[in-house]
Amino acid sequence: MDLHQFIAAADTAGYLITIDREVDPYLEAARLAAEIDGRPVLFRRVKGSALPVVVGVCSDRRYFGMALDVPADRVMFRLAEALAAPQPLPTPVPLLRQGQDRLFPVEEERLPSPLRGEVAPCQEIVEPEVNLEAIPFLTHYAGDAGSYASAAVAFIDDPETGPNASYHRLLRLDRTRVAARLVERRGTESAWRKSGPDGLPVAICIGLPLHVLLAASMAPPAGVDELTIAQALAPTPIVACANGIRVPAEAEFVLEGRITHELVPEGPFVDLTGTYDFRRMQPVIEIDRVTHRRDAIYQALLPGRLEHRLLMGMPREPTIYAEVNKVVRCLNVHITPGGASWLHAVVQIAKQAPDDGKKAIEAAFRGHGSLKHVWVVDDDVKIFDPNDVEWAVATRFQADRDLVVLADQPSSSLDPSAHHVPGQKSRTAKMGIDATIYWDTPGGPRDPEAYRKMA
Repeated sequence: MDLHQFIAAADTAGYLITIDREVDPYLEAARLAAEIDGRPVLFRRVKGSALPVVVGVCSDRRYFGMALDVPADRVMFRLAEALAAPQPLPTPVPLLRQGQDRLFPVEEERLPSPLRGEVAPCQEIVEPEVNLEAIPFLTHYAGDAGSYASAAVAFIDDPETGPNASYHRLLRLDRTRVAARLVERRGTESAWRKSGPDGLPVAICIGLPLHVLLAASMAPPAGVDELTIAQALAPTPIVACANGIRVPAEAEFVLEGRITHELVPEGPFVDLTGTYDFRRMQPVIEIDRVTHRRDAIYQALLPGRLEHRLLMGMPREPTIYAEVNKVVRCLNVHITPGGASWLHAVVQIAKQAPDDGKKAIEAAFRGHGSLKHVWVVDDDVKIFDPNDVEWAVATRFQADRDLVVLADQPSSSLDPSAHHVPGQKSRTAKMGIDATIYWDTPGGPRDPEAYRKMA
């Protein structure tokens, strides 16, 4: 299901909100999207651009379920299955032939219909000149450093570990250049540091199918291509760019270029926690070629809101699930929105030994390195209901017995309360709460009826 198909399905299901009047990409579009957070919004007319803009396609688990054809509460398990069994990619579709270049705006001319199906959708149009100012990058908040592409996925090839896909916010600098936030010691940043004087070839996709967006958010072992996880979730045709990088053929836009060794100030930018990430010196990407669908829709993602949180948080649930399952029987995992869908998680287990709760806490931190606080609960607790989780803490947890505190741990750069040193991994204290029923005998609780929820 590509982005066009998802929008049509969301419209049929009654989820889509369409705004036909002209909106300004400077603050107004983001403000309107924030007012109806949780619903996909299609802005048909955007000031200064011929392109429509869609926001919010990732703002509810139901939308991922719709894209994967599973119930919303089974999305995590589909992700876990795909992570455990990536699938080989199909043969790339042919490269775009020459002679099909054209300029913005996109709504005027049309390619001859016989060309449909002969090229990848993302390469139907090749712009003769790069002009990023024709693409409606949004300014989301008044304190932002400028206009950002916030739903951009970068595809690179590391000569040592192979292909890699990851999200990078892109600050538009001018018609041909963007600044990208590269998180230290992650895939793209590591490959960039090893690159030669010409920089690292990259292909940046905007407007991807939801299953590809999920796969790019995951953290597979080194050497596992995120596109093979996408292929395990749903069929994922691919195409080679002119610079040799393989990308999903159904992307709306592809920006081909090089991550250079030139550094410029990037930020501030409202990040996952809803707080401003600080300014850093980050690399410039020179864009050499722009291709797109002939009916392209620009996808934006509202920083710090539901879709940002779900898209980052949900793909960490299967990695926690896998690690916890190595030591105890894990039933489900929920990375909670109250923890910015990044720093907090609830883990549900089938307790079979007295120390299973503490084992699950330790494994959860291994499963998601940025996790700060975790709650472990029994199988009778509804992990998607914060009131039920709090009830378990209130009735089953004793701080002097069930609390785990780990000092000075590697943590997330997104936590403003952590200790941050430029160029080094952030550090924090981590806490685990074992809110499972206390086993005061080796075989179980002496009085299980005392813990039973009656209402």
